Amino acid sequence: MKALVYKSTGSWYIVKTEAGRVLNARIKGVFKIDGLTSTNPIAVGDEVDVEMENELEDTGTITNIYDRRNYVARLSPHNKNKHHIISSNLDQSLLFATLKDPKTSTGFIDRFLIACEMYHLPAIIVFNKADTYGKKELDRFAELKAIYEAIGYTVILASVQKGTGLDAIKTLMHDKTTLLSGHSGVGKSTFINAIFPELDLRTQEVSDWSGKGLHTTTFAEMFDLPFGGKIIDTPGIRELGLVDITKQELSGYFPEMNALLNNCKYNNCMHTNELDCAIKDAVNDSTISIDRYANYLKILDTIEEKTWS
Repeated sequence: MKALVYKSTGSWYIVKTEAGRVLNARIKGVFKIDGLTSTNPIAVGDEVDVEMENELEDTGTITNIYDRRNYVARLSPHNKNKHHIISSNLDQSLLFATLKDPKTSTGFIDRFLIACEMYHLPAIIVFNKADTYGKKELDRFAELKAIYEAIGYTVILASVQKGTGLDAIKTLMHDKTTLLSGHSGVGKSTFINAIFPELDLRTQEVSDWSGKGLHTTTFAEMFDLPFGGKIIDTPGIRELGLVDITKQELSGYFPEMNALLNNCKYNNCMHTNELDCAIKDAVNDSTISIDRYANYLKILDTIEEKTWS
């Protein structure tokens, strides 16, 4: 019978069948998917076939995985040569960010957006904890909202604690499968508790000594939304390692740069030191944000090109 993977806990998976039955299932043998070297052969959001093992204990065996429409992956924190699939079969992503306590860097936001562009996943950016912002943070939000909305992203100012912006977020999530992500401490668990009070997910304060959130979610997990749709909660990601990307491809995942690539003099322009570069011209006349360009250069510097022997 066909089922959907709702949670992965390592060796066991929680799946829900089309009839709505919830089972604990494990995989049969080794799944090799599209030659992808992954630390987790099955991810939350995957559609699978399950055979019953024990009717009384509600256990089953996953015998097949269906082709994914898309997926989002990051470098495995334990093995740089492998990927970790965060989730699959998504309609959009919801990135929670904060401008203080903890502060989310635009570098992290841009890396996440590149990953979304790579997998053709529309992205929504929510700046949470608005109730704690002073004039400095609100001015910065207005600046970032203008930058990201100009290149096609939806940006929302919210305070989950106060209920501000929740209706707008719910409307965008209606009848869609949404990936919820962001650093620990930005309010993801509080947000899910606001939507599903009965879940009472564990939340923690930001660590005083590091300024970074403390991890509260251990495994990715999908929930059915009461107003239609699904949301996938993910462990707080401190570093989003981009996978399967070359230096040459990077600018194509910045929408504002992608629109100008054909205007550069050289086909292989990296937009760093070349003459007649349309991207650098756009930065100079403020058509492209200097912050976004600076993040492009930083990310470009971190991409390791594969060497062929």
